[in-house]
This record gives sequence, C-alpha cells and structure tokens, in this order.
Amino acid sequence: MYLFENPVLQRELLVNLRMGRGFVLLFAYVALLGALVYYAWPQQQSLDLTTTPEEARRLVQLFFLGQFVLISLMVPSFAAGTITGEKERKTYEMLLASPMRPWAIVLGKLLASLSHLAVLVVSSLPIVMLCLLLGGTHFSELLATYVGMAAAVVAFGMISLACSSYFGRTVAAVVVSYSLILPMVLLLVLFYQAWESMPRVRLFVLAGFLPAGSAALTTVLADVISRRLMHPPDVGAEAQEVVDLEEEQREAVGMVIRSDQFPDNLFAPPKRNDLMADGVNPVYDKEMRSELFGRGTLMLRLVIQMSMFLALIVMAVCLYVYPQHAAWYTSYVVLFNILVGPVFAAGAVANERERQTLELLLTTALSPWQILAGKLFSSLRISVVLTSFLVWPILLAWLLPPWKFWHDTWTVVGYLAILLVTCLTTTTLAMFCSVLFRKTSASMMTAYVLVIALFVAPVAVKLFSRLISVDAATAGWIDRALCTSPFAAAFSLPLSLGGLEGAPTQPVLGNAFTAWAFLAFYLGLDALLLGAILWRFRLRWRVAGVA
Repeated sequence: MYLFENPVLQRELLVNLRMGRGFVLLFAYVALLGALVYYAWPQQQSLDLTTTPEEARRLVQLFFLGQFVLISLMVPSFAAGTITGEKERKTYEMLLASPMRPWAIVLGKLLASLSHLAVLVVSSLPIVMLCLLLGGTHFSELLATYVGMAAAVVAFGMISLACSSYFGRTVAAVVVSYSLILPMVLLLVLFYQAWESMPRVRLFVLAGFLPAGSAALTTVLADVISRRLMHPPDVGAEAQEVVDLEEEQREAVGMVIRSDQFPDNLFAPPKRNDLMADGVNPVYDKEMRSELFGRGTLMLRLVIQMSMFLALIVMAVCLYVYPQHAAWYTSYVVLFNILVGPVFAAGAVANERERQTLELLLTTALSPWQILAGKLFSSLRISVVLTSFLVWPILLAWLLPPWKFWHDTWTVVGYLAILLVTCLTTTTLAMFCSVLFRKTSASMMTAYVLVIALFVAPVAVKLFSRLISVDAATAGWIDRALCTSPFAAAFSLPLSLGGLEGAPTQPVLGNAFTAWAFLAFYLGLDALLLGAILWRFRLRWRVAGVA
C-alpha cells in the first residue's frame, strides 16, 4: 500500500512519464551538462594520469556543482504542485476520502515528484564516468557526492511538498519553496568549495551527516503533512478556502499584515466597502483589493520574513563590515525580485482563462489598455513595494555616517536604477507569458526560465569562460552579452568609497558601459513586450474572439 501497490504513485508516474516536457527536460539537462564538460575538457595533447591533474579535478567538481544546482532548482517545479494541483483540479476532497493512509499519499506524491529527477541523475552517469578517466577523483568521493546530492534533493522535495500542503495555489507554494531552498543550496555549494582541502571531512559530511539530517527533516515534515491530511483545515467549497483578511489579521501567528496601516496598505489594501470614485480603473481596483490577496497573505508574510532575516545578515556584511562588496547586496535584492516579481503578473490573464471569465472581461466597455494597465500596474506596484523593503539599507548606508558611499553617489543611483528596471522587466515578462499561455503554472515557469536565461546565464557563461581558454572573439561576444544581466550591471559600476583600502575602484565584472547598456536594452525590450501584449489584445481577442 505504501510503495508497490500505491495507487497515487502509480497514477502520478503514468501521468508524468507520458508528458512531453519530461523528454524535453531530459534532453536539455544532458545537453547542458555535456556542453559544460566539452568546453571545460583539458586542452593538453597528453595528460599524466599517474599524478592528480588539477584540470581534471576542477572539471569533476564543476560538473558536480552544476548538476546539484540544476537538480535543486528543478525540485520545486515538480514537488510544489503535487497537493495544490489536487486543489486546483478540485480532486483534493476525493483524495482525502480514499481509503489510503496519509503516509501512503505523502510517500506516493514524494516519490512520483522525484522520479524525473532520479532519471536525470542516472542519465548523467556516463558523462561523469568519462570525467573520472582523467584521474584526480577517487571513486569513494564520487559515491559520497551522489549520496549527499540524493539526500539534499529528497529533503528539498519534502520541503516543497510541505509548502504544497499549506497553500491553495501552486504559485504560492513554488515561491515559498524557492525562498526556503535557495539559501540551503547556496550554503551547500559554499561548503563543498570551502572544504576542498579537507576531503575526509567533506566525505563524512556528504555520506554521513547530510543523509542523517535529511532523513530526520523528511520524517518530521512527512508526519506534519500526514496530520494535516488526516485533519485538513481547508476542506469545503471544493478545497478552495475563502479567507477573511480581518480574521486572519487577528488570528495570524508571527508577522501580521494590516491592510489599514502604512506601509502594508501599499501592497495589500483593504477590501472596498464603498463605491468607486469616477475615473478609477475597475480592473486595477479589483486586482489590488480582492483578486491578489483573496486567499490570504500567508505567502507574503513568509516571503517577507525570510527575505528580511537574510537581508540583515547580507546588509551587515556587504554594506558596513566590507562596504567594497556593496554590489553583492544589490545582487541579493535583484535575486529577491526575480523570485517574487513574476509571481503576481504570471497569472494576471491566465487566471481569467482558467476561470473562463476572460470573455466576460473582454465584452465590457473597458479598452484593452485599461485592462492591461490595471493588471500590469497592480502587479508592478506589489513587486516594487516588496523590493523596496530591501532597498532602504542602501539608502541608509549612503546617507548616514561615516558616509563611505557619499563619494559614489552616482554608483548608488545606478544601483537604484538597476533595481527599478529589474522590477519592471520581471513584471512585464511575466505578463507577456500570462497572455501567451492558458495555465498559470506554465506561464510562471516560462517566465522564470526567461528571467534566468536573460539575467543569470550571461554571468554563468562569463565565469565559466574564466576557467577555460576562449579566443578573443568569443570573449568579446560574452562581454557584450553581459548587458542583459542586472548582476553584471551592478558589478560593473565603479566603487571608490573615498579611497578606502581594498575598495575595487575598477569594475569587477564587465565594464562601465555595461550598466548603461543594461538600462537601455531592457527599457526597449519592455516597450516591445508591452506593444506585443496590447497588439494581441486588440487584434487577436477583440476581433477574432477569445482563444
């Protein structure tokens, strides 16, 4: 009932294995790892396999880190929608009414969500075996690394499953899952690199401590989820819990969002209890006061608390203890916006199609621009306000004594401009995906893929090119591509700190032109995306009907 005759596991495996995205994902995963090994392969004509080639060891470690990061980022996309998907498909109550035990449901959902990832890991074995022929890595280290990777992925899967049990929408579960998993991934990557000189300690942690910790965390979370399934608080109205925001504010544990007080009313205003004034955009008013937070603010509270906790640590280190690393704090704020920016815009139009209300919206007297402006500005307002909660430390470091950043005023202004354009771009990209796709989940995942490809991939390629030998023409193209990354734009700004010792007076990544090119590129891209969205509304739906 738990494993071999588990109907949930069998059903999920049949559905997942028949989906085309699994084969596409497998091809893209193996192709990416294969390209990484191909370009990082040692260029010497002959290698001395009797010693420990430094190039071979570096290649194997780069392969392991790349595989771990890719697998970890895929876990929430598979596991965070396992239970919320039942709620969205209105089959949640049927699942709870089955004779299956809660532990069997949890185990079936977890194994089914991780099955694709297991296939990906197994498919990468021929590549890593090819790397082992170069020497420099013992088989025990390979085995311990895969054991630690499997333990971490199982723990990440259970965290995503727990988030899926607490939320009614896949979007919220995915965002909170990433908020919890990303810091853990970063810590594990830093540990793997920091303890490279002590292989015995690293092997003990990977093969002993990490599996034991993962087993304990998995057991605790599985028991919590099972108890929640045994006594579900969100059964009724087809598993779509209707939340009273005032009651939630009175009974919520931890941080409480009060919609009638500043600054909470900037991104979560109270529901309207009077008539709208003339000239108010009804779509914008509906989105801000009812639609975006109609099922509570639990996701917002968790994301804000976790981000602010990490921001205090990063702020203290990067802005005050070591102010020459100010670009790292700006990158942290950019990463936070990448996480929360697309969430609200990705379902702006897709939600209307899922609820079959888009046709009703289009038949109103509102113009396409009024509809789009209401949805876009509401999503952008939330993204900007949430991101601004992490921006005030930059302003304080600039305005308050000892005024280390006063000599770099234009650099601080550049940081703020980069963050503002990033907020606009993540929202616009998500809105564009929401217009193209019928489902919110597909829209959100596509938006994340596009954001990662534009923001993260150029920096990853640049750092990877420093480890291998590339010709001058290729290096030039890589440097030009950095203009699409806000991380590269932040690190390209000069920082003198008034002559402080250790301050990087020259740009760390890219050149001084990168930041200006970034601003110009994305302002043009956002304008093109808005034009494409408006064109689709006017010519596709207004004339040809609802797609």
